[in-house]
Amino acid sequence: MNDDMEPTALNAVLARFDALLARVERLLPAPPAGPDWERCIAFRWRRAQGRGWLEGVTRPHRLRLRDLRCIDRQKALLERNIRQFVRGVPANNVLLWGSRGTGKSSLIKALLNEYAPQGLRLIEVDKHELIDLPEIVRALEGRSERFLIFCDDLSFEAEDSSYKALKATLDGSIAAPPDNVLLCATSNRRHLLPEYMRDNQASQVTAEGELHHGEAVEEKISLSERFGLWLSFHPFKQDEYLEVVAYWLDQLGHAGGLDEAARAEALRYALTRGSRSGRVAWQFARDWVGRHALEG
Repeated sequence: MNDDMEPTALNAVLARFDALLARVERLLPAPPAGPDWERCIAFRWRRAQGRGWLEGVTRPHRLRLRDLRCIDRQKALLERNIRQFVRGVPANNVLLWGSRGTGKSSLIKALLNEYAPQGLRLIEVDKHELIDLPEIVRALEGRSERFLIFCDDLSFEAEDSSYKALKATLDGSIAAPPDNVLLCATSNRRHLLPEYMRDNQASQVTAEGELHHGEAVEEKISLSERFGLWLSFHPFKQDEYLEVVAYWLDQLGHAGGLDEAARAEALRYALTRGSRSGRVAWQFARDWVGRHALEG
């Protein structure tokens, strides 16, 4: 009799367990939908509750290459590298480094808009999510699009070990990255890691005159060297800054253009910001045009 009752009791327990699981599942958030490859050209990598997913950017910045002034050399070199990548021929991972507001990330956005019709896509990854790079790359492998994995304003502190995931993905893992993935980073630091005077004290010069860096310096250089294309960005000269101001005043429809009053105010604006850059020029133009619109 006990043998006949045991399966019945077990079935009752299993049924109650299934009902409990169903209640719990209803309380959990729905899994994120897959990326909309047809609608979006840019994505962000997100992670929550132990899951990572690609979130489409529905309103990407619509910058155009002609909007970026006074960085013609950097523009030409990076565009050539992107053309190589889009065509499926060898291209290099890219590090854009230098002064703030000088067009590093804007150049990436403008090139995305220019080459999106040819299959270029962008995936933005925050620094603290770089540990997920292998997972991100696996999700892109085999697709026909060409993906820029973009990390903006990238830098690491001395005790931060997350840069090792980036090093491995760039060049250092036994698994080669797929051909449809290129890494692109912007930074204010040329070597991404902080540099100290004491790091150079361990450097040595051999009898043949060859310089041997200390281990700390070698660690910093080994990360940035994994980017095959380095592009440097520097503060604008005064004439370059004013040229960009004049361009944005025209684009924003200011009839007066860069007259004497606008020129003098633009220079004062840059002085208060402590920087002459494309970003400051854009911000001044918006402020100037907005003020005149209110007065009109």
